Amino acid sequence: MRRGGGGLVSGLSGVATDLDVLWVCAALSDGDRSAVRLAPGGRLDQAGYETGALRMLDIPAATFHRAYNAIANSTLWFVHHLLYDTPNRPHFDARFRREWESYQAYNEAFAMALAEEAAHGAKTMVQDYHLGLVPAMLRVERPDLRIAHFSHTPWAPPEYFSLLPDEVATELLEGILGADHAGFLTARWAGAFMDCCESVLGAEVDRAALGVTHGGRTTRIGVHGLGVDGEALWARASEPDVESHMAALREQVGDRKLIVRIDRTELSKNIVRGLTAYREFLAAHPEWHGRVVHLAFAYPSRHDLPEYREYTAAVQRCALEIEDEYATEDWDPLILNVQDDYPRSLAAYRLADVMLVNPIRDGMNLVAKEGPVLSPQSALILSREAGAAAELGEDALLVNPYDVSATAHAIHAGLVMPEAERARRGGRLACAATALPPHRWFSDQLAALT
Repeated sequence: MRRGGGGLVSGLSGVATDLDVLWVCAALSDGDRSAVRLAPGGRLDQAGYETGALRMLDIPAATFHRAYNAIANSTLWFVHHLLYDTPNRPHFDARFRREWESYQAYNEAFAMALAEEAAHGAKTMVQDYHLGLVPAMLRVERPDLRIAHFSHTPWAPPEYFSLLPDEVATELLEGILGADHAGFLTARWAGAFMDCCESVLGAEVDRAALGVTHGGRTTRIGVHGLGVDGEALWARASEPDVESHMAALREQVGDRKLIVRIDRTELSKNIVRGLTAYREFLAAHPEWHGRVVHLAFAYPSRHDLPEYREYTAAVQRCALEIEDEYATEDWDPLILNVQDDYPRSLAAYRLADVMLVNPIRDGMNLVAKEGPVLSPQSALILSREAGAAAELGEDALLVNPYDVSATAHAIHAGLVMPEAERARRGGRLACAATALPPHRWFSDQLAALT
């Protein structure tokens, strides 16, 4: 067993183990499937695993692949992050309809498991775009339950959401409206969802009261910004394995300034433009040659999909070009690592002078919040298209994620920012980042179901 990556895991792992909840999830790998088949009723906690109460679903591998990769990650993720190359994609053909049937089956498996497990009147929290149909399905089976759905991604505006086939767009919106409470990370994403309900469904939307009425019932809309647990993060970042990584990084880079980015190798994270901005910064500021190092940790993501394999290769090519152009015998301007290592990431946070977080579009982005907590002396460069910009924008260096030259200027501004200004901004950033830790984020949604 090992800790999974991504913001949802960071947000929920502590909550799920500390509270009296049952976590229902899908087997991701052959190893997972082997474990769940030996567990009574799929309950890994009853088979000797220290997971907290956990039921894992053994969804057929082909169904899982079509639902998770073809629909959730290749369609819904692309829609909500505005990633399509629209002259060429998407194609919603007969193959897509078969994949959509698998997404329906995947969601039905979760709905049935929740219906089996939940006590009468229990509160059920459904997470993210993979499970957009579950609330409506579960309501049919268990109308006694109180149901919430939370979206960890952005939500597409109506004109982009309407790229989806009409029946699919309708089913997704009505699926989430099966919940009593639909939660989003920012007011911007909540507003886009309500706009889609009004435009696609003709639903009655009350933006002042944050409610959507459709099909004879009303779903309340909530905005719940997810922050970090500062104490828990610092406790983990102070452990010996992190200290060991810090020592190794210090030895590797010496006393040079550090620009740090930590991402999954995900199309929306905009890693290539970030590297290109660093390259342009080096070209414009030869006085920084030998005095700065960019630590770019880009961890593998969704390599089942060809677009992601190609993007990872593009990241590596760009890194090699920077090395070829600027590296000397005693200076590596860029350290790129694509091996997932959470303790090393924490070490990099603690050493950062500049944090670079420049996604094309992001639901929240917890890296932008974890960085200032562990390195309050660092400057934060933040995309205005990240959800975190709504809370951190005043004290970050905001950038247009498509503007490489502006990002290069921000890198320079971050490096030359006076220490007193860094400290002032960093303190405010850390306070904002920890204002809504996961337990409060979760309890606020539970309270909304009362």
